[in-house]
Amino acid sequence: MKKWSGGMFIMALAMIMFLGYSFIGIRPQKHSAYSFFRYHPANDSLTKDSDFVMPSKMEVKKASKPSKKPPLINIDGLGDLYASKKISEEESKALLVWAHMRMLLSRSDSLPETAEGVKEASIAWKQLFSTIEKVKASKFSNGNNTEDKNCPYSVSTLDNAAPHGGVILELPCGLVEDSSITLVGIPDGHYRNFQIELVGSQLSGEPTPPIILHYNVSLPGDNMTEEPFIVQNTWTSEAEWGTEERCPARGSAYAVNVDGLVLCNEQIVRSTVEENLNVSHPSNDTLTNVPRGSAHGSASFPFVEGNPFTATLWVGLEGFHMTVSGRHETSFAYREKLEPWSVSRVKVAGGLDLLSALAKGLPVSEDNDLVADLEHLKAPSVSRKRLAMLVGVFSTGNNFERRMALRRSWMQYEAVRSGDVAVRFFIGLHKNNQVNFELWKEAQAYGDVQLMPFVDYYSLIALKTVAICILGVS
Repeated sequence: MKKWSGGMFIMALAMIMFLGYSFIGIRPQKHSAYSFFRYHPANDSLTKDSDFVMPSKMEVKKASKPSKKPPLINIDGLGDLYASKKISEEESKALLVWAHMRMLLSRSDSLPETAEGVKEASIAWKQLFSTIEKVKASKFSNGNNTEDKNCPYSVSTLDNAAPHGGVILELPCGLVEDSSITLVGIPDGHYRNFQIELVGSQLSGEPTPPIILHYNVSLPGDNMTEEPFIVQNTWTSEAEWGTEERCPARGSAYAVNVDGLVLCNEQIVRSTVEENLNVSHPSNDTLTNVPRGSAHGSASFPFVEGNPFTATLWVGLEGFHMTVSGRHETSFAYREKLEPWSVSRVKVAGGLDLLSALAKGLPVSEDNDLVADLEHLKAPSVSRKRLAMLVGVFSTGNNFERRMALRRSWMQYEAVRSGDVAVRFFIGLHKNNQVNFELWKEAQAYGDVQLMPFVDYYSLIALKTVAICILGVS
């Protein structure tokens, strides 16, 4: 009796479920995530054998609408980047993703800076290839290399008379993190101000090079009636002057940090001077005659007329920093397309008697002919077997030392040396031809550099991510 009643219960439950599905309709079948994201049906693409159930009319209308591909546009210089060159098969290994990125660079919805990065890269590429051909011809004719190594660790004016204004230092291969420029000088009050400028690299055809950093120092006015200040800014031919940053600053500027340092050194001497002003000092006529509003400026301002100073402008991860006579004074965050790698010259102007200038910690390329373990540092050839991992490292052209540090450290692990893991540096072209030539020689020597068909602006770093994906599936 119990078995019979149990069977009747199961049959009744089955009948209820059958009737429920009949009224509600057929439920869609389950499918994999791969099938779901690959599902883009056309109007007539659904059949009885399909893994999917017919969606509603509204869903079909949306799905059937083909996605419009962004139109391709004509980018100045793109044709020059892809013009046929006499490059050997071995040399072309540094350009494996070059051809695959042409369509991406031509898209109308590409990154805003793509057009300019491509245009500047085309000029740099022509200059580089011309240099390569000259070196090849020189080696073929007399065996001598016409290109001398020109990326020194330091440059200075100590061996020459320091000029009165104008270009004081030439930086052949730009600046990198921890590079520094030290100036020793005496402010001349007759001019009331002086300027220190980091000038960017200039490609042929460009009207005026950009100013990566404009450091303008205004000295106190006559009888201390005007407060001194420092203004930092940038200039480009496209945007002209940017937004200036002024020190001493007011409000929240002291709370903004660059590499953990404040934009402006807080004028902590103000309270000390004001306290002194409130105390009777009959014999100190000079101090008591100074207006309160300017006393703090003269007391704590780092540059004083007739007093020698030592100022060091150094390169951080996030911006430039100025230290005067051992004290941090100002910081300036890097601005778009105005990174330190593109600095080529240091200029001074105005009322500054310059005694000496020294730039050190500059990027230095390896002399591959003198590298004892060159063969051991070369990237192993990638066989046809499936890679366990592709590691793409973002780098810039003049970061020679950091790449060598990686080659001599974790790139010596067995997984990398065996070829199971491939490591490649993805680097855009530099606006400095000497840097590009050193980079080209490095790529041929070690076989782990992939050059990008655009100038290495930070705003185009997403294109390097695409390039890694292209290389990974090619």
